[in-house]
Amino acid sequence: MAFYFVPFAVQNCQMPISPNHIVALIVAVSFSAGLNVYATVATLGLLGRFGALRLPPGIHILQDWTIIILALALFFLEVFADKVPYFDLLWNALHTFIRIPVAALLAYGASHQLSPEWQVLSVAAATGVSLAAHAGKTAFRVGVTPSPEPFSNTALSAGEDIFAIALTWFAGHHPFIAATIAAILTGFLIVIIRWIVRRLRAVYRRLTAGPNPSPVSET
Repeated sequence: MAFYFVPFAVQNCQMPISPNHIVALIVAVSFSAGLNVYATVATLGLLGRFGALRLPPGIHILQDWTIIILALALFFLEVFADKVPYFDLLWNALHTFIRIPVAALLAYGASHQLSPEWQVLSVAAATGVSLAAHAGKTAFRVGVTPSPEPFSNTALSAGEDIFAIALTWFAGHHPFIAATIAAILTGFLIVIIRWIVRRLRAVYRRLTAGPNPSPVSET
């Protein structure tokens, strides 16, 4: 049996693992990566290192202490950077080029022993889900950051970090439930993002239209 991204308990029972199982795990982990890629990588590495999760060969490198320590260091850096008003917007914008590619790479490695069709599906799902999670996080930050009180921004950031870690752990033990949660949240975020984009377009049209000319009275 191939080594898949599953808990030791599942492997020890020799339960058959379907491609759907692997894709479900990838979907959940990709959503976490879209929120906080460093927390996700560190959690996967630690779970694999201490035997709570059996990682597939394609991502065994996550269990290396060098990767774990680097991910933890970057995670603690993000803990502070992501809570500084306005700087967090720049931080999240730059991480568009980190979170989504890393999620795709994790999916590619985790699905390495699947058929080419399933591997393509896994990478596509990971890219879409992580993009939705990242875009949703960034959109919420745009709305929360201008708030005059700092607590909402800090609370939102802390909640994202905790949720990313919890969902990654949960995905290793209940992948289908975790994937369902990720899929529901992805759909919700897509709706929210579309609504925000429409509102921004409406504001832009009003700003570019200028003041309405006063009607000329006839005498």
